[in-house]
Amino acid sequence: MNARLTWPSNIKSGEVIKLRLLIQHPMDTGYLQDFTGHYIPRNIIQWIKATYDQKQVFYAQTSSGIAANPFFEFYIKATVSGLVVVNWRDDLGVEGELRQVISVN
Repeated sequence: MNARLTWPSNIKSGEVIKLRLLIQHPMDTGYLQDFTGHYIPRNIIQWIKATYDQKQVFYAQTSSGIAANPFFEFYIKATVSGLVVVNWRDDLGVEGELRQVISVN
């Protein structure tokens, strides 16, 4: 699974910033059928968590009501340059991780 995390380019210490997370995932509900009439097994992201400077800043448990390639926004108070780590796991047990460094002026 691919993921992308974006935030403003120029961050001042103490500023509250918005992070935008996009994860490429089919988010199959288990209700749709393929061309042969067989149901596509349920496979959704179960949970997503994000840490900044080793502190948890975001957590979500998702459901089948979220569309494919889910998009999330959350806010952090950027105090220091640090590592943002986003982890997630889906119904098949596949885990993903995205690691990016935020630079604070």
